[in-house]
Amino acid sequence: MGNLASVERAFRHLGAKVQVQDHLHGIEKLVIPGVGAFAKAMERLLPLKEDIQRWAASGQPLLGICLGEQLLFEASEEMGETTGLEILPGRVRYFDATPGIKIPHMGWNELSVSEQAVSMRGVNPNDQVYFVHSLYVETSEKAIVAATSNHGTEFVAAVESANVWGMQFHPEKSGEVGLNILKNFILC
Repeated sequence: MGNLASVERAFRHLGAKVQVQDHLHGIEKLVIPGVGAFAKAMERLLPLKEDIQRWAASGQPLLGICLGEQLLFEASEEMGETTGLEILPGRVRYFDATPGIKIPHMGWNELSVSEQAVSMRGVNPNDQVYFVHSLYVETSEKAIVAATSNHGTEFVAAVESANVWGMQFHPEKSGEVGLNILKNFILC
């Protein structure tokens, strides 16, 4: 789940105490980073699935980044159907092939943010963040959508359901905008 080092560096840069571990004991906030395949990541997280679900249900802060955000949902169609952490309603699906639209989606895109989203405080119109993905979250629960972006079609770029936040983009690679979003998580 490959962006672990860059996420760790970003949080340390912001003054957060960071400990990478394979359990939830002794932590105050949980971050699930990720780059890679949904099924392989779920295979690694399966022993912790119930602990992560209890963590989220208890109201403790949880942040999923990129693949980590996708894992928060019920299922993914990536390389066949795979069940996720089942914390948030929805599924992960591939972008439709559209002429002139490159997949994977790699690069900077503007966010359209929900004014109510605590995670997006300080994000201004026209602010851009960095994406690298071929899949995105689809949810019927519009109240959890914190931000959208567009890559041939509008898609969910960030979610927020009380203490559970997810970013399809990489805040750790998104300059001051991304660092501001991570700071919002530190302060929540």
